Amino acid sequence: MTTTQPDTAKTMDICEIKSYLPHRYPMLLVDRVLAYEEGKSITAIKNVTVNEEFFNGHFPHKPVMPGVLMIEAMAQTAALLSFKTMGIKPDESSVVYFVGIDGARFKRPVGPGDQLKMDVEILRNARGIWKYKAVGTVDGQVAVEAELMCTIRSVADASQPAGQ
Repeated sequence: MTTTQPDTAKTMDICEIKSYLPHRYPMLLVDRVLAYEEGKSITAIKNVTVNEEFFNGHFPHKPVMPGVLMIEAMAQTAALLSFKTMGIKPDESSVVYFVGIDGARFKRPVGPGDQLKMDVEILRNARGIWKYKAVGTVDGQVAVEAELMCTIRSVADASQPAGQ
């Protein structure tokens, strides 16, 4: 039996993703958004291929996606959710910064041919700091999980500490 997304599911293709994220190859790590609900959650995927630049050195004999890039992929997914929630698109005068990562755990390697499915939910947004719970799975198995904190700043204010 095949399950499908409800007709009301909101999705994003790569062209729309690129209109929200400034990242480009090789740092754009979200290929498609399967569903999102503003103010609540988002599900996105990263298709991992053997052609990824990082596999040249991590590791040539056993290709493994670096954990920091799995975290980055989930953070990019979280940024998409924040922008959709706020109803804005970033411009050249805004930047999204990490301000914290808590409880990061890596449970299974991710390699070529895997599809990293990222589920991110907003835990809170207070004083410009967004906090999310993020889980990345491959074939239904948890590969990575963490709580992420980010802030959106103007480029003019980007050199100031997050709490200022």
